[in-house]
Amino acid sequence: MFDVVVVGAGPAGIATALALHHVGAAVALAGPPPPATASARPETRTAALLTSSVDFLKRLGVWERLLPDAAPLTAIRIVDASRSLLRSPDIAFEARELGLDSFGFNIANTALNTVLYERARAVLPRLAPEPVETVDLGPDRAMLTFPSGNRLACRLVAGADGRRSICRQAAKIETRDVRYEQAAIASSFRHSLPHRGVATELHREGGSVTSVPTPDQNTSSLVWVTSREDAADLMALDEASFAARLQERFDETLGVISDVGPRASFPVAGLTAKQMAANRTALVGEAAHIMAPIGAQGLNLGLRDAAALADCVADALRHDRDPGGAPVLAQYAKARQLDVLSRTVGVDLLGRSLLTKLLPVQLARSAVLTGLNAFAPLKRMVMQAGLAPPADLPRLMRPVDSLPA
Repeated sequence: MFDVVVVGAGPAGIATALALHHVGAAVALAGPPPPATASARPETRTAALLTSSVDFLKRLGVWERLLPDAAPLTAIRIVDASRSLLRSPDIAFEARELGLDSFGFNIANTALNTVLYERARAVLPRLAPEPVETVDLGPDRAMLTFPSGNRLACRLVAGADGRRSICRQAAKIETRDVRYEQAAIASSFRHSLPHRGVATELHREGGSVTSVPTPDQNTSSLVWVTSREDAADLMALDEASFAARLQERFDETLGVISDVGPRASFPVAGLTAKQMAANRTALVGEAAHIMAPIGAQGLNLGLRDAAALADCVADALRHDRDPGGAPVLAQYAKARQLDVLSRTVGVDLLGRSLLTKLLPVQLARSAVLTGLNAFAPLKRMVMQAGLAPPADLPRLMRPVDSLPA
């Protein structure tokens, strides 16, 4: 019987399995391989990994393999491109203001998935590359059954199986769901001016357009959030027409835009589990929380789930306690509560502030950004809060020189 079975082979799930293995737990990873290692449509999305996530991936032994595909994020520029009478001032958050070379790195999901899964295949004692069909949760163990008839028993189920999590359903954990009536388009494009490591967010009525650096100075990844109707119209355009619309948004910020890559559209929605853990089940990543693609919080939050769960399981094993027992689940839920709440609420409020036409809200946004521009210590504090959770980082995410010998 395994200590833990991680269900879900996306980046958060694989990282969870690797973290648990790293702290000495007997772990199995269950779920179909990610798209990079199976026949599937090309993945268009990228992940902006903050410094603590990079430190985590270093601990897991995968960062060196990822580095050639990673682009440093040296600054984030936010531009109010709305037609409001109360437009906010432009603001740039620069890593050097915190004494850092970068806030983190942007990396293609395909590269991240491939390297993580290869590492899992090399070090984990068991991979079950098929979907979980049923999860039966008992008083002293859980039993997972697969379509092939194979079964796995464990003391703790780590549910990293996304929005429609079968693990969350089995544990009878309810969710709060939010619909934004928006969609996001993920793609990439070339531009004549170098990005110099700067991510640019253009905020406009109804959503935002964000360019994020790639390793090629003249190519950026794209996330365009807009109404579902507008997104459908944009997806129907040919490449030249889409590039022209994108040029209108960015104007001369990145020079001449061309060579738009494959596009994919997905709905923007929010989900928060009412409990992070219950009934021998701990939720990780999008099984626990989904938020709008604003501010690079989603995957970073999921990786902090993974590292925090590894802390809790390591403590349990060290003291010969059941890693799926109620005290360990309560410890995990408490460790994640403030971080998840602050991120999900913050992203939701920011997203709604872009949708509203209420002048008091527009005035508040303008006042906040004006204050950040004028008061450097407050600006640094906001940047630091964006990089790290409001509580201590999990042990596997702390810089090497902060760990006990």
